Amino acid sequence: MRILGIDPGLQVTGFGVIDKRGAKLAYVTSGCVKTPAGELAERLRVILEGLTQVIAASTPQVAAVEKVFVNVNPQSTLALGQARGTAICAAVLAGLAVAEYTALQVKQAVVGNGHASKEQVQHMVRRLLDLPGDPSPDAADALACAICHAHGGRLGALGLRGTRRKAGRII
Repeated sequence: MRILGIDPGLQVTGFGVIDKRGAKLAYVTSGCVKTPAGELAERLRVILEGLTQVIAASTPQVAAVEKVFVNVNPQSTLALGQARGTAICAAVLAGLAVAEYTALQVKQAVVGNGHASKEQVQHMVRRLLDLPGDPSPDAADALACAICHAHGGRLGALGLRGTRRKAGRII
């Protein structure tokens, strides 16, 4: 299975593509879609077109997108939500199924600690995918999201210890 991970952002949207063959993960590509300063609509267009090109070039079967967290600034949260919605639309328009994961789920699945630093995520992504160097923070987060999906979205290798379930969702 080929998985596209997306770390949405209005300034920088990270993407990462991996292949899962049995229990093995293989790196395909990663990078960032960077938007110019300016009007929101133009920035969203750049994200949509950039991800559309990534999807066409890498032909993933599924997309894993990081869920938005709430910022202190409501305007920033709204803009981030619009970037995330644009990323989801790019995947859906390409016919991909979309899975969504919180940052806590992604970090727990990749590092084993839901409160891991960006540097820890970069380092573990590098090790898990046998990369020659650390990917950029945004690409690493996107690759981590894809790895989380490849692991079945589980919270860490030891399961859901320390979490509670309510109506099928983790709280």
